[in-house]
Amino acid sequence: MSRPQKYDHIDFTPPQEVADQGEKGLELRDKFDRGGTDVGVARARDLKNRERLSSDTIERMVSYFARHEVDKDADGFGDDDDPSAGYIAWLLWGGDPGKDWAEDVKSKMDEADD
Repeated sequence: MSRPQKYDHIDFTPPQEVADQGEKGLELRDKFDRGGTDVGVARARDLKNRERLSSDTIERMVSYFARHEVDKDADGFGDDDDPSAGYIAWLLWGGDPGKDWAEDVKSKMDEADD
């Protein structure tokens, strides 16, 4: 995955806690047979394996979390025993640590763009 040279100083490798959330999402999706799309599953696999992401992927992550913040209001969000599909999907994208990390990386990208 290519990234502009101006981003060379930014670490695009997901931190371990983000990887752990993606892995948890994959496990819950497998157990409950719900939550997430093929794109979310692919994202979780990349996160779990701590693959360096592209700048476009970071932007998609930030966008995903902004659109799906409302999923936190659903019954079963945060319930590992009977999780909502939205909760599982949220985890596939890295959960709260993924949201924070993607926003931080995006902020560094924006600074480099200026």
